[in-house]
Amino acid sequence: MATNSSDASSKSGFINRALSGIETVGNKLPDPAMLFLISLFVVWILSALLSPVSFTDIDPRSGDPIQINNLLTGAALASFLSNMVTIFTGFAPLGVVLVAMLGVGVADEAGFFNTSIKLMLSRTPKMLLTPMVVLVGLLSHSAIDAGYVLVIPLGGIIFHAVGRHPLAGIAAAFAGVSGGFSANPVPSALDPLLQGFTQPAAQIIDPAVLVNPLGNYFFTAVSSILIISLAWFLTDRIIEPRLNSQSPVDGDAEASPDMGHIDPKERKAFWIATAVMLLGLVLLVFVLVPADSPMRDANGSLNSFQAPIMQSIVPLIFLLFLIPGVVFGYVVGKFRSSKDMVGAMTKAMNGMSYYIVMAFFCALFVNAFGQSNIGALMALKGAAILKALALPGPVTIFGIIFLTAFVNLFVGSASAKWALLAPIFVPMLMQVGISPELTQAAYRVGDSSSNIVTPLMPYFPLVVVFCQRYVKKTGIGTLTSIMLPYSITFLIVWTLFLILYWTTGIPLGLGASYVYPAP
Repeated sequence: MATNSSDASSKSGFINRALSGIETVGNKLPDPAMLFLISLFVVWILSALLSPVSFTDIDPRSGDPIQINNLLTGAALASFLSNMVTIFTGFAPLGVVLVAMLGVGVADEAGFFNTSIKLMLSRTPKMLLTPMVVLVGLLSHSAIDAGYVLVIPLGGIIFHAVGRHPLAGIAAAFAGVSGGFSANPVPSALDPLLQGFTQPAAQIIDPAVLVNPLGNYFFTAVSSILIISLAWFLTDRIIEPRLNSQSPVDGDAEASPDMGHIDPKERKAFWIATAVMLLGLVLLVFVLVPADSPMRDANGSLNSFQAPIMQSIVPLIFLLFLIPGVVFGYVVGKFRSSKDMVGAMTKAMNGMSYYIVMAFFCALFVNAFGQSNIGALMALKGAAILKALALPGPVTIFGIIFLTAFVNLFVGSASAKWALLAPIFVPMLMQVGISPELTQAAYRVGDSSSNIVTPLMPYFPLVVVFCQRYVKKTGIGTLTSIMLPYSITFLIVWTLFLILYWTTGIPLGLGASYVYPAP
């Protein structure tokens, strides 16, 4: 028994030293804003060096050989300068974050969240907080990117409130929101979005083939159980013990809510505000039900990415937290005039100033990386190598997942990557008998698993900011070292789970098959 204990201690010590090393190296990297600026310069230089090279790789988007665009020509630099403002203001994550935070900030400043947490914690066993936070993170996928600005900071608040390490709560929420991006017990906008690329790619081989938007739904729903279990174990057994010993919460960190007595006025305000929120949801459902609802797309669907309801998720979150927050604030006396409400919004934006600076440089880099075609070239080269290997089906799926995870470190957008990779992967695997739905499922596993360890993911710097509320020394390396165990575990176990799921023959989703042509 002593030997086993010694071995376990040795392994634990090795893991801690390895993660500490990653943290140390990572924290020596420049500030995230400067990292994006340096990356921008690197892309410019590489684009100039690679633009004269003739590549034989065919860009599936155009059907022509891929060409690296030189971003250091006079015309390219002039276009960069003239479009710099619109590149920044058109950066999608910026609008999502700021609009959502306006509503969330009002609810937070009013005390609506604190009271909600008090009531929730009074009914939730402490040992179940981790799986609950992860589950909420998975459910937030239905709201597209809102989980990054709502669920992740709440994870820290909840853990801090009960005396647990707040960074462990942030990590658990981040693992659910981003690491488990394709694990969801309910359908999300991502399902029809990816299907919109999978079906045209499949029709390159078979113009008659149809792919159901929920062709992966059964797999992603069952995967949610796997992700919750893995994140629960990692958070409670590995991440939080290490944080407690190596990353103490700063003494002047944001105070956690008092979990003791709930003032009767707060309780009354909470139920009134919650009733208002529920009434808003009922009205929304009433608007959505009619077949001719203006919130449906041209075909009458609610769950397609073109449906106005799917494009209105963030504004709806803004309203569904702003209105209850205002009601709560007025009932408890926190808000006495409209100036108090505006002040709450202003305070929320003050906390986002650092993120806005980082978003500026991130937007410039992301735009340049896409314009250069360097990311596309990397993806094509990797896919060509995988195709040339001609491996057995399960090994090929394994390779697809790991290649996707690698490409995800450089091209963050799930839809952008699949738009590029689907015309390569889907027809290629159909020719060896693998269905489009299975290829798409493999892509989703690889895409999700490495989200949480790439500083180039637009929301990664925002999570660093959330961590700095509690541990000021937190940097890119700190967050990467915290999330790396989740990423590696998700990638390996989820891959094996997909292969096991495949071999058992459990349906992938609605109208889906594992083989092509479908039996």
